[in-house]
Amino acid sequence: MSIVRLLLSCLLFKDTLALSGTFWHITDQHLDPTYKLTDNPELVCASSGKRPATNAGAFGDFVCDSPWHLINSSVYAMKDILPDPDFIVWTGDDTPHVPNEDLGKEAVLEIISNLTHILNQVFPSTKVYSALGNHDYHPKSQFPVGPNQMYDRIAEMWKDWLHPESQNTFKKGGYYTEKLLQRTGFRMLVLNTNLYYDQNKVTENMEDPADQFSWADQVLTEAATNKEKVYIIGHVPPGFFEKKRSKPWFTPKFNKQYLDLIQKHHSVILGQFFGHHHTDSFRMFYDSAGSPVSTMFLSPGVTPWKTTLPGVVDGANNPGIRVFEYDTQTLLVKDVVTYYLNLTYANAAGGRWEKEYRFTESFRVPDASPSSMHKALERIANDRCYLQKYYDFNSVSYDLTECDSDCRVDHVCAAREVIIEASWRLWEDTLKFIIKNIKRAFLIVMFKSRHIW
Repeated sequence: MSIVRLLLSCLLFKDTLALSGTFWHITDQHLDPTYKLTDNPELVCASSGKRPATNAGAFGDFVCDSPWHLINSSVYAMKDILPDPDFIVWTGDDTPHVPNEDLGKEAVLEIISNLTHILNQVFPSTKVYSALGNHDYHPKSQFPVGPNQMYDRIAEMWKDWLHPESQNTFKKGGYYTEKLLQRTGFRMLVLNTNLYYDQNKVTENMEDPADQFSWADQVLTEAATNKEKVYIIGHVPPGFFEKKRSKPWFTPKFNKQYLDLIQKHHSVILGQFFGHHHTDSFRMFYDSAGSPVSTMFLSPGVTPWKTTLPGVVDGANNPGIRVFEYDTQTLLVKDVVTYYLNLTYANAAGGRWEKEYRFTESFRVPDASPSSMHKALERIANDRCYLQKYYDFNSVSYDLTECDSDCRVDHVCAAREVIIEASWRLWEDTLKFIIKNIKRAFLIVMFKSRHIW
């Protein structure tokens, strides 16, 4: 009997493995070709903006974007850790944080070409779904709404990854859709959300830049008709930056349109995968009844660059790359595994990418479905241990300081509310709640102290 049970267990385990797929997500590499080790810390890299790179090493510095050595290390780490993924998601931002006049169109295209080449070289047989980041255009963030030379030349670089119809829509507006791995019932929707970025002055007064919203609505409507399940990828996310209160990324009207799109079609959307923040976070989407219906996973960046966004304190991160595990029958996201390079240790003793954490283990949830992610968010919001754990992971184990009450408000509200107006109300209500409890605790202490004396 024990042998029969063992055989049955082995068969069940084999079936479970067969239902599990994996893919890589890499984002925000931000290659800085000017990076060099020199005695003058202000001349290490152009992306530092004259901030001294006092701890520069072979793998980089926290005030600089990625040297080629770090880019190379990250892609080969992907190959060592998971050499045969089902596919790769690459969500852009390839060029350094430098002024437009210090870069130029040809430099932008050359960097995109170099990063495309190394992914092709290391993963020659793997399908790559690639989205543009706001730094993948010149001038940066100013993406146009029609055909242009940069869309054409990037489409040519990515021709091995794009079907002919995908090339047509990409050349029109930088977006496309394809069957996921050419499998019936699965679809990938690749968006150019740089069209909605609040820094994009070309599109800010338009209703539907490059007709992308109407196109995406049609794709998702047809997906429902054809009983397809969909993954959505892009670069700039909707909602707020968790490290800077009231900093939205989208122009408000586009933020609402995106939210409406997800709420309308959530039944076919099994995951959203974005970057831009460089940090590790997620965003929840709810229906009108308050039930969780979709999750946007924000993966950490490869660049360790410390943001210069006013009001953000010590906004650097260790380089990160990420594996998603998913159900190959339903596209349900089963787990998220993040790998990282401790930059300080790497510069001192050589690069060693290691597992930072597995989401289901760290937050005690069965999978990474919307209901489980909501449960994890509730734990983060109400349990200081989970809050601190999330905060440590947010900077890829770079900033290990305590996440205080203000920090909690910023991170929880950003994850919970993608709606701009609702997020502001949530911040206000949460702050009032915290102040009320502080006052209450103070009165209790005063009352007890009087009785002691």
